[in-house]
Amino acid sequence: MKAESDQRQLTGRREAIEHVCSIIRSRASQAVYLMAGPGIGKSSVTDAVSERMAAEMTILRIHGSSSLAKVPYGVLAPYTAELPAEEADSPVAVLRAVWTYFQQLKGVNDVPLLLVVDDAHHLDDATASLVVDMMSAGWASVLAAGRPRPGLPQALNQLWYDGLAERVDLRPLTGDQVTEVVEHTLQGTVPASTVQSLWSASGGNPLLLNCLLSDAVADGTLVKRNGIWLLLGPLPADGPRLSDVVVKDLLRRTPEEQDALRVIALAEPVQRSLIEDVCGAAVVRSLLDNQIVSESTGRQSELRLWHPILGQSMRHQVSVSRSLQLRQKLNGYLDTRNAGAEGRLRMVEWSLECGMDVPDPDLLDAALLAVTMFNNAGARLMTAHVRTPELLAHGQSITARALFNEGKYREAASLLDGCWLELAGDPEAPHILMLRASAHLALGKSAQLLRAESRHQLEGAGLEAADSWQDRIHGLLELADAGDHEGIHKVIAALGYAGVAGAGSGAAGTTGETTGGPGSERSRADLRAASVSETTHAVAQALLAQTLVSAGLAHQGHAAALAAAPSLPALHGGLYFFNEFLLTRLVTASLAAGNWENAEHELSTYPPERAEGAATFGGGIQVLRGLGFLRQGQLERGYQVLLPAVEALRVNDPLQEFRFGSALAFYAAARLGDTAQAKRLEQDFIAARHASGPGCDLLAEAYAAAAAEYLDRKGSGLDKLRELAASDPVAAQPGIRMECLILCSDLGDRSVIQEIASLAGAVEGRWAAGWRQLAQAWASEDADVLMETAAGLEEAGLINLAREGYARAGALLDGAGERRRARQAVAHREKCDEELGERFRESPFIASVPSVHLTRRERDIVELAVQGLSDREIAQQLMVSVRTVEGHLYRSYVKLGVRRRDELALALPKK
Repeated sequence: MKAESDQRQLTGRREAIEHVCSIIRSRASQAVYLMAGPGIGKSSVTDAVSERMAAEMTILRIHGSSSLAKVPYGVLAPYTAELPAEEADSPVAVLRAVWTYFQQLKGVNDVPLLLVVDDAHHLDDATASLVVDMMSAGWASVLAAGRPRPGLPQALNQLWYDGLAERVDLRPLTGDQVTEVVEHTLQGTVPASTVQSLWSASGGNPLLLNCLLSDAVADGTLVKRNGIWLLLGPLPADGPRLSDVVVKDLLRRTPEEQDALRVIALAEPVQRSLIEDVCGAAVVRSLLDNQIVSESTGRQSELRLWHPILGQSMRHQVSVSRSLQLRQKLNGYLDTRNAGAEGRLRMVEWSLECGMDVPDPDLLDAALLAVTMFNNAGARLMTAHVRTPELLAHGQSITARALFNEGKYREAASLLDGCWLELAGDPEAPHILMLRASAHLALGKSAQLLRAESRHQLEGAGLEAADSWQDRIHGLLELADAGDHEGIHKVIAALGYAGVAGAGSGAAGTTGETTGGPGSERSRADLRAASVSETTHAVAQALLAQTLVSAGLAHQGHAAALAAAPSLPALHGGLYFFNEFLLTRLVTASLAAGNWENAEHELSTYPPERAEGAATFGGGIQVLRGLGFLRQGQLERGYQVLLPAVEALRVNDPLQEFRFGSALAFYAAARLGDTAQAKRLEQDFIAARHASGPGCDLLAEAYAAAAAEYLDRKGSGLDKLRELAASDPVAAQPGIRMECLILCSDLGDRSVIQEIASLAGAVEGRWAAGWRQLAQAWASEDADVLMETAAGLEEAGLINLAREGYARAGALLDGAGERRRARQAVAHREKCDEELGERFRESPFIASVPSVHLTRRERDIVELAVQGLSDREIAQQLMVSVRTVEGHLYRSYVKLGVRRRDELALALPKK
C-alpha cells in the first residue's frame, strides 16, 4: 500500500526529481532547495531523490522540527550524543562530532555525502550555519526541503542570494496530473466532472487529494458503476483520513493559533481586522507565514483556510458548545451588513449549527445563495427552519431546486406544483415556472400536456391563462418541441424586447418587502415584470437557436443564442440554471455548423467557473463534447467521453440528455465492436422513453437505429434509419434529415449521396458544405476530383470527410489498375486515420488478408496484444472488461489459426 501511495505522490514530479538529481551529480551548485507549501509532496520528492542517489552517494538525513526550532543544534542530537553537556552548544565541538560521524561513514563506503534536510524552514540558526560550513568545506552536498513561508534560515538563504544554491519550486498538481493520480489510484475510468470536483476541492494538493479519494470511496460517495467511477454527492469533509490530517496539524499549533483557526473556519471568509482584534495580530501573521490561512487582496482583507475543504473539515472538529462559545465571543465584532454574500451565508449556517435563531428573510436569502452554489443540504436545512406562513411557499421553491440539483425530479416537481401559483406575483416566479417545467419534462411529460395542465390550474386559481406570461413561456416550450422556429420568431417580434434596466431577482428583494405598503408592492410588481421580460426573452432566444439548428440554420441559431446572452446577468443568482440552459443551445449550434473549435472553447470555459456544479451538469456537458468527436470521426475519443457521461447522467440529468447520450454511446460502442457494452447501452436507450436534450429526440432515434445496424448487420437498423429520414417530422427539419442520411451513407448506402449533396446546399455551416463537396465528388466517380476535394477538406480541418474522399479515390484508382496512385491515396487516407486517432481502422494486415474477417474490436485487441499489453491493460485502454478481452482474443485465435498469444505476430502478414 505504501508503494502505491508513493507512486501517487510522484505524479507530476518526475521532471523535478530528474532535475534535482542532475544538479547534485554535476556539482553545479553546492545545494538544492526544494520549496513547496504543506502537502505538496516535498518529502516524497526528497525520498525519491535519496533512493536514486543512494548508489552514488552516502545519504545522511536530518529533520527540522518546530519544537526544536529555538534549540541550538537540537536536530543534530543523534550525531552529538557523546559530547559532554558543557560542549553541546559549542560550534567547534558540534562540528568536530559531526565530522567524526562523517569520517566513520566514509570509512565504510568512500563515496560523496548527500545531506538531506526535511522541513528545513524549522532549522535553528546555529544548525543552519553549521550546514553552510559543511558545504563550504566540501564535506557534503545538501538537498534542503522547506516552505516558502516562513522560508529558510538566513544562512541558507544567503547561499542562494550568492548563486551557490539552486531553488526548485514544486507546484500543485495540474488538472491532467490530478486525472493521472485519480485513474492510477482507482484503476478505472473517471468522468471529467468527478476529476474536476476532486481537483477543485484539493487545490491540486497531493496529500489532500489522497485523503479525499480514500474517504470518498470508503463512505460510498465515490462508487464504481459499469466500470465508471461516479461521484454521488459532495466530497466528505468529515472522513477519517482528512480529519486525521486536520487534527494533527491543529496539535502542532499554539493554543492561541488553534482558537484563531477555529474562528476563521467557522466564520470564513472573515475580515482580518476582526481576527486580529479577537486573537491578536501576531497570531494572524504566524498563520499566514505558515500557509495555514490565505488572505484576499480585495478592498477589505479577508481570511479563510488555505483550502476550503480544510475549513469544512475543521468545523466538524468543533463541538456545538465550543462553537457557540466562539460565536458569542465574536458577536461584538460582527457586522453582517458589510459582509459579502458568502460571508452572510456562513453566518447563517453557523447560527443554525449553534442552535441560534435566524430571521426567516435571512434564512431564505442564505438558502437561495446556498442552492445556487450547490450546497443542497445546507439550503434544505435553512428552508426547514422557516416559520413565517407567507414565506413557506418560497422556501418550498428553494427546496425543490436543491432536490432538482440532486436528480430527485419527482420530489421537486411535487413541491413546485404546490407553490408555483402562490408565487405567481413574486419576482422569482419566472425562475420557478422554468424549474417546474424542467422537472416535469425530465419525468417524460410533453410540453403540450404541461401547457394544457398549467392553463387549467391558472384558470382554477382565478388567474388569467390565455394571454398570461406563464402561458407564453409554456407556449415557447411547445413550439420548440414541434421545431417551429417561425412560430418562435413571431413570439419574439411580439415581445418587442429592449432590455430592462436594473432587472434582477433574489430572495432578499422579495421576502423583505412582503409586509410593506403600496410602494413596496409596486416595487415587487416592477421586479416581477422585469424578471418576466428577461426570462421570456432568454428562453425564446435559446429555444429559437434550438429550432434553427434543427432546420439546418446553424449560423442563425448561434446568433440567436448569443442574442440571449445580455439577459443572463439579470437572471444570475435566481432559482433556474439559465447559464446551462443557454450553453447547451450555443454549443449545439456550433457543432451543427462544424465549428468544432468554437464548441470546445464554449465548453471548456464552463467547468472552471462552476466547479461546484460539475456533478450536476457535468454529464450533459460531456455528451455535447462526445457528439463533437463523433461528427469529426473521432470514434474512440468520443466513446471515451460518452461512456462515463452516460453513467453520470444516470445519477443526474437536469438537461434531459440521458436518452441522447445513451444513443450516442450505443452508436460508438457498436461501431467500435464493443458488443457487450453496445447491448447494455441499447437497453438504456430503450428504457429512457422521456425527453432528450435540446431538440435531440429525432437524432437519438437516428443514432440508435444506425447503432443497431452496426450491431447485427441484418438490414433492419438501416431500414429504420431510412424510414426516419423520410418521416414528416424529419423531412421538415433539413439539419436532422441530412445527419440521418449521413448515417445511412456511413453504413454503406451510397444511394443517398445525391440527396446529401442537395440537402447540404440548404444547410448552413462548414460541416454541411464539406459533405456537399464530398457527395458531389463521390457522384462524379472521378478519382482526380476526389483527390482534389479530399485535399481541400483536409486543409479545412474536416479530416474524417477527407479520409472518405481519399479512400474512395484509392478504390477507383486500384480498380483502374493505377496501383502507384492508389498507394498514394491510401497513404493520404492512413494519415487522416492517424490524425483522427483511429489507429486500428482498416488495419493494413486485415486489408491484405480478405479471408480473415476480424471485427474492429477484435482488430483493436489483437494489435494491442501483439504490442505486449496484458489482458487487463488492454481492458483499461479500451474501457471494456477483462472477460470481453479474453473472449475477443479467443475468437481471434480461431480465425487466425493460432493457439497461443505469442503466435499472433507470426499469423499476421508482414507490413
